[in-house]
Amino acid sequence: MNVIESRDGELLLLQLANPPVNGLSFALRQALFEALERADADPGIAAVLIHGGPKAFSGGADIREFGQPQALAQPNLPALCARLDAMSKPVVAAIAGLALGGGLELALSCHYRLVVGDAQIGLPEVNLGLLPGAGGTQRFPRAVGLGLALEMVPSGQLRRAADLARQPDQHLFDRVCTADALLQAATDLARQVAAHRPLPRLRDRTAAPAPEALEAAEARCAALPYPAPLACVRALRGAVELPFDEGVAAERAGFQTLLTSPESAALRHAFFAERAAGKVPGIEADTPRRRLQQVGVLGAGTMGSGIATACLMGGLQVVLVEPDAAALARGVAALEKHVQAQVDKGRLSAERAQGLRANLNTSQSDAALADCDLIIEAVFEDMALKQSVFRRLDALAKPEALLATNTSTLNVDEIAAVTQRPHQVLGLHFFSPAAVMKLLEVVRGAATAPDVLASALAFGKQIGKTCVVAGVCDGFIGNRMIDRYLEQALFLLDEGCSPAQVDRAIEAWGFAMGPFRMIDLAGNDVSWRIRQQRAKDGTLRRAQVLADRLCELGRFGQKSGGGWYDYEGREAKPSKAVAALLQAHREQIGVQARSVSDAEIVDRLLLSLAVEGERLLAEGVALRASDIDLVYLSGYGFPRWKGGPMFEAQARGAEAVAARRREFAAVAHDDPAFWGGV
Repeated sequence: MNVIESRDGELLLLQLANPPVNGLSFALRQALFEALERADADPGIAAVLIHGGPKAFSGGADIREFGQPQALAQPNLPALCARLDAMSKPVVAAIAGLALGGGLELALSCHYRLVVGDAQIGLPEVNLGLLPGAGGTQRFPRAVGLGLALEMVPSGQLRRAADLARQPDQHLFDRVCTADALLQAATDLARQVAAHRPLPRLRDRTAAPAPEALEAAEARCAALPYPAPLACVRALRGAVELPFDEGVAAERAGFQTLLTSPESAALRHAFFAERAAGKVPGIEADTPRRRLQQVGVLGAGTMGSGIATACLMGGLQVVLVEPDAAALARGVAALEKHVQAQVDKGRLSAERAQGLRANLNTSQSDAALADCDLIIEAVFEDMALKQSVFRRLDALAKPEALLATNTSTLNVDEIAAVTQRPHQVLGLHFFSPAAVMKLLEVVRGAATAPDVLASALAFGKQIGKTCVVAGVCDGFIGNRMIDRYLEQALFLLDEGCSPAQVDRAIEAWGFAMGPFRMIDLAGNDVSWRIRQQRAKDGTLRRAQVLADRLCELGRFGQKSGGGWYDYEGREAKPSKAVAALLQAHREQIGVQARSVSDAEIVDRLLLSLAVEGERLLAEGVALRASDIDLVYLSGYGFPRWKGGPMFEAQARGAEAVAARRREFAAVAHDDPAFWGGV
């Protein structure tokens, strides 16, 4: 039952009941619409109260109907809001938990609104490449003012109800209540206003002009690379320049235009990719999860310190172990700097920060890890060293403890094999800076038990990470693909491009950072060490002579003042030394520089990711194409409004991609075998 009806004298109570967030499904919309029709016609009903549960009034559209005919079937949400507008009796909305998107538009169409102070309020449709399509851009500025609406709607920003209720001259909420008093307060108000006429409708209010705020918002959003934010601003302009019905019509036209845009398709794909990633074969709702309360981190370098910070911020107790006293002090200082920055930015109270600090214990001895529920190793990327560490951890950790390696490339099964508990070993590959980056690759070893994997996924969720499960291979999903991407970038240098030309082309397409600026930031010496390790292990796929020579010159990137660019602080400038290195390299390998178009640069880089992604799917390393896209959206700066490398390749069409692959396979200096079929 999607709407539960009950009577309290002359009051009709309508409870939205479509778990988990009362999504506005076709069945719910139909039931609510029909209940409102009956209530309006029933002389025994004086007022209507609409409420949800304590967790949600409504989270908006039912995502299970996205792309289905039911999503737009009548009564659609605009029709439901119009029905509320036409009511001859007062309708009160009692809001707890959240009112987002269409859920807030529904509440805005009611005559009165009561809310619990900590409820989350917003119109986040822009995050799906859309604008509110049921009057939200017309009613919301009439409720809170155009200036605040321009801050929230084009950015998809959410606010606490209590903060919105404190805005001067707001007409969004009539009363702020505690959770336990909400329903009674709403019932009392409904009785009080039952005879009040005329009914207060937001559509009948006017929104004061704010020309400077409008101009600033339009300029800000016009500079963005996808259309939804600017469309939101233009729809909001209609709230002050057009009659209500014309503004709603313009809003709806804008919504329909955005719905068919490639950017919205990409953003909706990303939204569903995040939800699909949690569906892992062999992991069910009833799969046991272990209680991971105390986490040990071995290694207090940049990564280890960042992992410890992420765990602390997630509310866990942390034991940070580093044998070197100076390194331990640096790690703790980096952690403290992050925590204090959160306090300074107002994201964390001083009291809460003190509580986090109290949850941190440090030691120079492995023995301090003995009582931890999960131990994460974050030492130097060397197989022999990691195997030695895991033998020690296996001997000292309690029997039920999980052991995780933060390796970015090494074989997790070979690490697990040196322990007596391979079923309790897995990879947890964090991305730097670990306290900030959302992505966590959860690497499932051949022996990793289902409950161990389920527990690791729950741990990742607790510390705010976007988890993607990967199988064991060199580099897992993200780094294996980035190797092919960087390989193509280096081929482009061989063939006549400069680092700046390659970076400019892919950044103009939408990447936050091109491959050469990216590797300069990460440190060229990091990938150099990995190549050296692979050469030692006999797993080096292709020698990177040019990149090795750059490192031999001590050009490790920003940290050394020079890499593929010269640096003054963080500013990258073309390097004469690199230009000379490139010229000498081309002469040595016998390649005549040619003119390479930006379109070829972009396609070779993008399709190299997609081709390697196909291989990962064929090998079972990645579970689904959308998981691969999520890795790149969350960890590698792939533009979200482009959907990810697999989505991009699919959008181009199989025939067009195959033709481009044949072109690249014919480039003399490229790798024909790579561009061939899977």
